[in-house]
Amino acid sequence: MLLEAGAPRLSSPVGRLLRTFSWQELRHHGLRHSTAVLVVLLGVALAFAVHLINASALSEFSAAVRSVNGQADLSLRAARGLLDETLYPTVAQRPEVAITNPVIELQTQARRVTAPRRDGPAGVRAGGASAVNASPASQPLAGPASPPVALRVLGLDPLVAGPLTPLLVPRLATEVPGIDRLNLFAPDSISLNAVAQRQLGVQAGDAIALQAGLRWVTLRVVGTVSAGGGPVGVMDLAGAQDTFGLHGQLSRLDVQLQGGAQPEALLKALALPPGVIADSADAATQRVSNVSRAYRVNLTVLALVALFTGAFLVFSILALSVAKRQQQFALLGVLGLSGRERLQLVLWESAAIGLLGSVLGLAVGTGLAATALKLLAGDLGGGYFPGIAPSLQWSPSAALLYGALGVVAAIVGGLLPARAAQQLAPARALKGLGDAPAGRAQQWVGPLLLMVGVGLTQLPAVGGLPLFAYLAVVALLVGGIACVPSAVGALLSLWPRAPLARHAALMLSVERARRMRHTATVATAGVVASLSLSVALTVMVTSFRGSVTQWLDVVLPADLYARTAKSSSGAEAMHLDHRFLNAIAALPGVQRATGIRVSSLSLRPDQPAVALLARPIGEGTGDDAPGRSLPLVSDAIPARPGFVSIYVSEAMVDLYDARPGTTLQLPLQAGQPPVTAWVRAVWRDYARQQGAIVIGEADYQRLTGDTGLNDLALHLAPEARTADLQAAIRATAAAQGLDGALLEFAEPREIRQTTLRIFDRSFAVTYWLQAVAIGIGLFGVAASFSAQVLARRKEFGLLGHLGFTRRQILGIVAGEGAALTSVGALLGLALGIAVSMVLVHVVNPQSFHWTMDLLLPWPRLAALCASVVVAGTLTALVAGRTAVGRDAVLAVKEDW
Repeated sequence: MLLEAGAPRLSSPVGRLLRTFSWQELRHHGLRHSTAVLVVLLGVALAFAVHLINASALSEFSAAVRSVNGQADLSLRAARGLLDETLYPTVAQRPEVAITNPVIELQTQARRVTAPRRDGPAGVRAGGASAVNASPASQPLAGPASPPVALRVLGLDPLVAGPLTPLLVPRLATEVPGIDRLNLFAPDSISLNAVAQRQLGVQAGDAIALQAGLRWVTLRVVGTVSAGGGPVGVMDLAGAQDTFGLHGQLSRLDVQLQGGAQPEALLKALALPPGVIADSADAATQRVSNVSRAYRVNLTVLALVALFTGAFLVFSILALSVAKRQQQFALLGVLGLSGRERLQLVLWESAAIGLLGSVLGLAVGTGLAATALKLLAGDLGGGYFPGIAPSLQWSPSAALLYGALGVVAAIVGGLLPARAAQQLAPARALKGLGDAPAGRAQQWVGPLLLMVGVGLTQLPAVGGLPLFAYLAVVALLVGGIACVPSAVGALLSLWPRAPLARHAALMLSVERARRMRHTATVATAGVVASLSLSVALTVMVTSFRGSVTQWLDVVLPADLYARTAKSSSGAEAMHLDHRFLNAIAALPGVQRATGIRVSSLSLRPDQPAVALLARPIGEGTGDDAPGRSLPLVSDAIPARPGFVSIYVSEAMVDLYDARPGTTLQLPLQAGQPPVTAWVRAVWRDYARQQGAIVIGEADYQRLTGDTGLNDLALHLAPEARTADLQAAIRATAAAQGLDGALLEFAEPREIRQTTLRIFDRSFAVTYWLQAVAIGIGLFGVAASFSAQVLARRKEFGLLGHLGFTRRQILGIVAGEGAALTSVGALLGLALGIAVSMVLVHVVNPQSFHWTMDLLLPWPRLAALCASVVVAGTLTALVAGRTAVGRDAVLAVKEDW
């Protein structure tokens, strides 16, 4: 049907002849076309799978946020830390407010206690506070326990939370002995959602232990909740405050308004104290979406690389197909098929390839996404949706979009072969004389596109996305390929003539490649495109990895590190105190012990909270001086008297314009005016895309009254043994009534190895895409040389009559392949370095708000180029064997 639509005005006999030719082509050469279908399939499948994974994870995250925040119209929370619960009655008594739900929300660890407790059949303690103050000796965990599971704990008022958060209302297991309705308010009771029960391996009536600092607090599972997302546990509000030592404090207030009341009017009437901000569940979802958007878009663009290079393979295959069918097209031309109709015929053929590849790609992409969601839980290495186990969310509109991209890529790849079929001279083709000499291409197109690409790199991001940078990469690639003929002629003209005069085969190879350089675009376009993308990805990954390694060397100056929380989200539930730090500092073998307090600070409602790091910062050249303990990107400016000094990460400059010499308003304490801070320098931070601020420990404690610690950095004496010191620290914890087993220790070497291992795993897909791109480029070389040698049968026959042996003729073809792929490798290397500079200096800063140093791995790049030249030469040699194998006499006598 597609082929019939390509020539609607043909007479019936010619139309039947056209259908016959087209059917025979698709029937007998399906294997060749199936390769193009496979590449389109691959590009569409990767791009569609990435879209489905990200969309499903974001949708599941949004649903989890809604299930926890419920039907609240807005939420009130502190910009840093917790709210004073005295704000609760002030908000609840407002006439505009229907319901006010106080909430404690913490991230901690939980594990199953496998043996029954010894405090009675019902498992009820005297109170939650006693668990916090009890030592492991007075309240041990009997028997072995399960591995810890990250658990989100919510403390609610059961009498208030029901209308707002129905999915968090516990359903008590009253059928279990010892559980009744009063357990809803028991301070040692907790209800778990299905995910938490499954991961912990518990049910109603079992005991679990929650981590609070360096202590385990034992609770009894009394029911279930319906909340989705990751593992969630719900406690009574007072019990949560007792368990985690948060008396008089709240995480947030969820507010539902009376009918017709407006949030803006309520906020104006409340006149919230400084440091208290208001937002909604939709705003929280949008913030996470904004943070992960750049990551998602970059993954999609990376997946579309296969589709981009696939267009060159479609071009090579259809060019070969058109070359093989020159006499068929010539005969159809003589019979009345116009040039425009021949063009339509090839375009319909490329569209059919794209359509078939897209349909299959959508199916494969759906399967890949379902598998990845099951195995990777939707994170794809980004870590933006921790604890989320999303189900596949299939989108018809997205399928239509990515399917259309596959068809468009195939049609674009078939444009030049279709033009060749249109411009075919029937008389020359019927006589087997090959194509008519191509006209001189517009030589200004390539340089113009290169200049446009350079200009696009100077434009800013659009909505936080480097859209102009992506267009710059496309302009550079297309412009570089358009410059191939001129560059081939210029580079091959530099070849010394003296050696050529003594070797006829070598002279024929180089001179033909130089003088017939219009064919070089066909032969080397795939090599230049695929190699440039491979070089760009190699340089970008190497630069990023090298910069991360240098960054780790600066941010890990201590000999040993210890922590209680695996992430900053557990800072409130799993922190340490200075009494424990001072005890560690007094241990033999410890030269210096410092603590770091990590907390979140909201500077703007539309942006995610930044990380606030309080740590000792000295002046001069000591170990704690900013220049030695922070990877500064510039020298620190002098402190300003009367202002608190801070150091900001690179993301803070882009997101908040916090440049050295400017001030930031930091809402460090709810109810207190914001603190004016003086930005002294900018430091490089690859761990926190949303931004980070370093403030002196003394200033932080004076302004907030918070003396907690999350991380410990220990500088050891030369003779100290790490294993002995770890045992001593755990013994010190036990002496203070703490569980030292909850401390995690790591040496800088271990942290570096773990970080780089995660980095390599995250970028493993880029190496696979490089191999795919190189394979596509080499197949393009084989296809283009096959097309050329088919049109040069008389030339090879004439060379045979002149005395050239079959081996010498094959040497000529191989020499042309070596010459063209060598030039293609040089052009691909230069173009790839140019594209890598855009990725390193434009795309990454605009996407993730951090910079890196450009590192060129010359040995790896040289090996990559050499392998392409060798493989290209071999593919050209193999492609020439078919034409050279024909009888030379018959080839010369072939005439009409």
